[in-house]
Amino acid sequence: MNKKKVAIVSHSLGIGGAERFAALLTFILEDSGFEVHSIIVNNAVDYSYTGSLFNLETESSNSFSFYKKIKKGVLLRRYLTQNNIEIVIDSRSRNILLRELITKLIYRNLKIYYIVHSYNFQIYFPSSKFFSKLLYKNVKALICVSKAIEEKVKRQYALKNVITIYNPFYLLEEELKKETLEKKKVILFFGRFEEKVKNFTLMLEAFSQSKIYEKGYLLHLMGTGNDIVFIQQKIKDLNLNDFVVVLPFKQNPFDEVRAAKFTILTSNFEGFPLSIIESLALGTPVIAVDCNSGPREIIQNEFNGLLVENHNPKAFAEAMNRFADNDELYHFCRMNTVESVKHLSLKNISEQWKNLLTHQ
Repeated sequence: MNKKKVAIVSHSLGIGGAERFAALLTFILEDSGFEVHSIIVNNAVDYSYTGSLFNLETESSNSFSFYKKIKKGVLLRRYLTQNNIEIVIDSRSRNILLRELITKLIYRNLKIYYIVHSYNFQIYFPSSKFFSKLLYKNVKALICVSKAIEEKVKRQYALKNVITIYNPFYLLEEELKKETLEKKKVILFFGRFEEKVKNFTLMLEAFSQSKIYEKGYLLHLMGTGNDIVFIQQKIKDLNLNDFVVVLPFKQNPFDEVRAAKFTILTSNFEGFPLSIIESLALGTPVIAVDCNSGPREIIQNEFNGLLVENHNPKAFAEAMNRFADNDELYHFCRMNTVESVKHLSLKNISEQWKNLLTHQ
């Protein structure tokens, strides 16, 4: 039987939540019986993937800047045609109207699905509401990674072809079976070092106000990104050099997550953060701000973690101390972590993707 051919188009498979999901989606679709092709616009591959990879950046590397963009479009259309691609899942940011209208022409006669990864719509929608509706109204589906994003799309654009499929966690059986008998006095953040999104100012100020380091706790920041210098300066300004450790990006930081007392998230906005799901799947509770969107659809306050009012360093500091001091609360939350995200397993989410792509 001939497999249906699917192309996942993304900026890259480099560091970042949307990019990580694009890599994960290759496994989801291959397990569901599709022939998978990844097409990346920029030359960055940090995450494992399966199937074929077509790198538009390297294929057009000898071209001048403006001509390179045109060449990428020509190469994309040629690749889709020559490989008899039937379905396109577009995971890129899509806020430049002219580029997206041209991309619609490149995708013509194919089944198109677009993903919205963030509550910050400036990334995924052109500024014109009229043209945003025009861009999305006739595609097979606009897939949102959280219910909050789906509701916002329907509210702002009155589109009907909108659904939610949550991001899954992808952990091998041996990872899930490992146990950490003793947690370290470590608070862990893992993700991209991007102040505008992740709000390290709030994170570091809350850590400073909590004085939790006086109880022997360290804050570990694991990742990479453009704002590393800003973060290091903030650590210095708050006199936290002895208590905050910056660690390099790691594709699978499972041992560090499992060993941490809890993980934290202080973002201004999100989509459906994989870091929270993976932390809970590995048995580590999470303290997160109640930002738009994601955390409130994953964390049940005082059940599998703590959900804190956003932009409130004092409240976040208090939450950290609650997990440090209140053993009963902490162990109750820890006991509920794994079960609370079972519905987000790769098997369950794969089934939703398979149903969407085969029955539409």
